[in-house]
Amino acid sequence: MPLETVVWQGVWGAIAIVLAEAIRDIYHVVSHVWPPLMRLHNWHHRAYKKDFTPVSPTLYRQAQLYNDAPEAIVMTVVLAGLATTTGIYGLWLGVFYSLGFLAAAIARAQGWLLSTDLTHEPGELITIPGNWRVNRTYHWRHHFDDTNAYFAGYLTLLDKFMGTAVSLKGKTVAVTGASGTMGRALLRELARQKARPMALTTSAHATFEAEIPCLQWQPGAEADLRDALKKVDILIVNHGLNVHSDRTPAAIHTSLEANALAGVRLMEVFFSTVETSSQRANKEVWVNTSEAEVSPAFSPLYEVSKRLMGDLVSLRRLDAPCVVRKVILGPFKSNLNPVGVMSADWVAWAVVALAKRNVRNIIVTINPLTYLFFPIKELSQGIYFRLFTRSNQR
Repeated sequence: MPLETVVWQGVWGAIAIVLAEAIRDIYHVVSHVWPPLMRLHNWHHRAYKKDFTPVSPTLYRQAQLYNDAPEAIVMTVVLAGLATTTGIYGLWLGVFYSLGFLAAAIARAQGWLLSTDLTHEPGELITIPGNWRVNRTYHWRHHFDDTNAYFAGYLTLLDKFMGTAVSLKGKTVAVTGASGTMGRALLRELARQKARPMALTTSAHATFEAEIPCLQWQPGAEADLRDALKKVDILIVNHGLNVHSDRTPAAIHTSLEANALAGVRLMEVFFSTVETSSQRANKEVWVNTSEAEVSPAFSPLYEVSKRLMGDLVSLRRLDAPCVVRKVILGPFKSNLNPVGVMSADWVAWAVVALAKRNVRNIIVTINPLTYLFFPIKELSQGIYFRLFTRSNQR
């Protein structure tokens, strides 16, 4: 067989494995909406306690037999049909891949090979949820956070496409800078997504809808918010200011404090509240760092302070105990920027939509160069930080 043919069949083999995972995920979604499959899938959800310990050996084995085995049979049959009708030999690799799932499910139904059930391994969750690949923490959320989200079995592609990679339903989401244009837009969008928004503001006169609780805080007193942040699932660090052309010592201090240092302290207080498996799985920080990280804002102190915040977030999230997202926004219309091009409500919708797809660096701007330069900057800086820093965590 010519080398070129072997290579192409190998490519089709890799595609077949991705297709097998897609079929598994689609089967899973259907199992949550079609009653005949729901009855089988319910065995899977009944089989585990909150630490993934099986409720009983009998129930666990039945779950393997009634849910996992039929799922693997569907994967095998669909891929075998594709391989047969297309005549593409590489697709048979997906068939053998699916048969491996079937064999493992049957074996676990007999009490064998229990260690192969990697996403249901019992014990505390010690990692944050995966991004492109499903890990125990990611899948834990499907069982114990929102059963109508987190459907993916290994690759998270379908969840990203459907917007089910992060569920906001019932989550308490605290937003700093809540009295500003973007803060209010985020509060409205979060409420539409069935989250429970909370306003954090430094303004003594800000008012919000009756159903939105409000906490006042002052930079330098972030530790006072710890008890409140224990009950918060997602913290959005959204506050900041722009001194424009001012370059006085007072302006330098104010910019660094408002745009970087206060946010870093608040983030660290929030990190200290991540203590349990469920908190490690569900808690997140979203930090609005601005596209000033990679492009001029024609306000040097704004750029310096926002770049400092961005760099510190990039460094800190290497060891963060929960998911940390960056929000990189372009010019939106607000009281501080009346010539902004984008609508704040649209930007808030886009930010939340991308967060639900588990995007870790959320870019919303009209500047195409930001979409090019920011990923390069973030990748190269991440490599640099990993090479020349070390964690003291054990």
